[in-house]
Amino acid sequence: MVKWNTELKRNVKTCIALAIAVSLSACVSSDSSSPAKSTLAYACDTTTSSGINDLRMYQVMVESFVNGDDSIGHGTGYGTSHHNGDIQGIIDSLEYIQSLGVNAIWLTPIFDSTPVEGQDHWADRLDATGYYASNYFAIDPRFGSMEKAKELVEEAHKRGLYVFFDGVFGHHKDNVSNSPQGNSPQGKSNPVSYPESMAFYKEVATYWITELKIDGWRLDQAYQVPTDAWAELRKSVDQASKAVTYINADGQTVNPLGYMVAEIWNNENYINETGYGSAENPALCSAFDFPVRYRIVETFAVNENSNGGKGGEWLDEGMSLHSLYPAHAKPNLMLGNHDLVRFGDLLQRGKIADIEDDEYWQRHKAALSFQAAYTGPITLYYGDEIGDQVEGFSDKEANSNCAVEGLCDDHVARSSAKIDGVTTGTLTANQDDLKMYVSKLMKLRAEHPALSQGKRINVLANSAVYVDHKQSGSDILLYLVSTQSQSNNIEINASDAGSEGDLIDLVSGESFSINAGKYQIPLNGFEARFLAVQSPSTSGATVKKVVLAATGSGFMASCSNPTLDESGPINNTLYVVGDFANASWKHKDNRSFEYKGDNVYQVVVDEKAGSYRMQYASKDWSSQFTADGFSLKLGVENALIAGGYGTDTAAMLPEVGKYVWSLQFSDVGLPEKIMVSKCQ
Repeated sequence: MVKWNTELKRNVKTCIALAIAVSLSACVSSDSSSPAKSTLAYACDTTTSSGINDLRMYQVMVESFVNGDDSIGHGTGYGTSHHNGDIQGIIDSLEYIQSLGVNAIWLTPIFDSTPVEGQDHWADRLDATGYYASNYFAIDPRFGSMEKAKELVEEAHKRGLYVFFDGVFGHHKDNVSNSPQGNSPQGKSNPVSYPESMAFYKEVATYWITELKIDGWRLDQAYQVPTDAWAELRKSVDQASKAVTYINADGQTVNPLGYMVAEIWNNENYINETGYGSAENPALCSAFDFPVRYRIVETFAVNENSNGGKGGEWLDEGMSLHSLYPAHAKPNLMLGNHDLVRFGDLLQRGKIADIEDDEYWQRHKAALSFQAAYTGPITLYYGDEIGDQVEGFSDKEANSNCAVEGLCDDHVARSSAKIDGVTTGTLTANQDDLKMYVSKLMKLRAEHPALSQGKRINVLANSAVYVDHKQSGSDILLYLVSTQSQSNNIEINASDAGSEGDLIDLVSGESFSINAGKYQIPLNGFEARFLAVQSPSTSGATVKKVVLAATGSGFMASCSNPTLDESGPINNTLYVVGDFANASWKHKDNRSFEYKGDNVYQVVVDEKAGSYRMQYASKDWSSQFTADGFSLKLGVENALIAGGYGTDTAAMLPEVGKYVWSLQFSDVGLPEKIMVSKCQ
């Protein structure tokens, strides 16, 4: 059963705390409730829009980052780090963080997680993460003190860095303390109950803005909180942020930004339903762009299940799915985080490139350049900037000891930080080169609003290249990135690019002129270019006309084949099981296949538009099938093969409607063909 979706994120923390020896897929928890509508809509604040889009965040996993005070520290945790990170270590690293060109830091939770008497070492490790707090109004003494936290925020603000804390508003430790006002979370500890817990978490959300003047929150497992509750919590954060001020790096008196970004590890439709809400009733205004993150690693490396080999079309399709979000949504793109495998380890897992290879570093640059060209906020995970990886780790650890060894997929990225001048004397030449490249990218984003604020029009996307036209006011750029290892000469129609003059490379200074109505732009393998459009055309870039060939032909594309009173060659009932918002990897009756004859099984389902991942499996998963190549194009027959963990089929359904899913087998039950087609 595939687990890159929200089920993994939802279950993994609880599973680790209970017993690592138990399979993750066997551990089950439930959402707190379904999304609810607000009686009174609360709009997203448009006055902070440009500031939010320009966020260049740097994530710090506190316990694994830097040990700045030998007298404190958890000394245990998940992952391979020293487990002695603290607030002083972050303060010591602020100059380094600032040098990257980022303008914000996000800290994983630093609230007190008081051990329960007699708790085992798994609970001790979980305490070190901070994600199961006991006292939301106190700093964990193993991380530092309230005074030290205040110093961190003030020093960061002096350097032009926003500071975001990590808000865990859906679950807590069993020994949770009351708030200063006497409030407490209600219901179970995981998840809590809403609206009964609202007063407590509103107090948490506003307390740290008032006391330390933090700039907002990253929201852990945001799907645990109903959407109407998020709207109310967001309103309280906005009000608290407008009630306090601080002096920023430019000597200006400003309010905290009041930014909130949700972690919802799933597809666009699920993020809408549990995070963004609707255009009429906005819930949250920003969420991490997990869907595009997976497309990036599947293009420039592999995903955690070793699937990759995608190209520019895959990136363009993912970006086009932003149209599913309501207008107030501001996705935040990251390449990694504390729960994902590092990009460098994915390159090695896919047997693509080792740290000694030039391609290892060039692929990093390509992926990071895509982040830099992204409209909306972005987040770097510590170590991204130096191509960090965990020595000796690449293949998935399937044994029950991976947590003890620090080598499970969901926490292997929690390695000790390598901070130039703080924890390490000198970086390697390749690390230093990548770090300087990241600094250049962040500088480009800061200087060119077309990157962070601009409207995106895709100019070209194929197996070899991805090209976007980006425009914000008079700032107009072309972003190009190679999606293959071979060098290539990219031909772009000047009219498609909306350009009537030279293109200037903002990094190299090279100039490219029009010849016979076209630009010829050389790209090395996995090279990226940022080209300034000197003389834009009045008509602008050409918007591609996308022809959606959603309906196939023949027996497998028919939605009206009668069900036969026969079993066919398959004994077990099969289901379309995937990350559909109304199914969430559950076997649903309306997704069960029926026998139609000619060894073909079909099911017709009302689907929402979106990109989904799925397998075709019996209820006990003893029979499991997927598409060869792990992706389907609508209306086209594809080879059907045996499936299994991590071998999901990806399919993009372009519009809402009825779709027929068809599987064909041999006379003896061997998989042969698969098709998904929109019903006419």
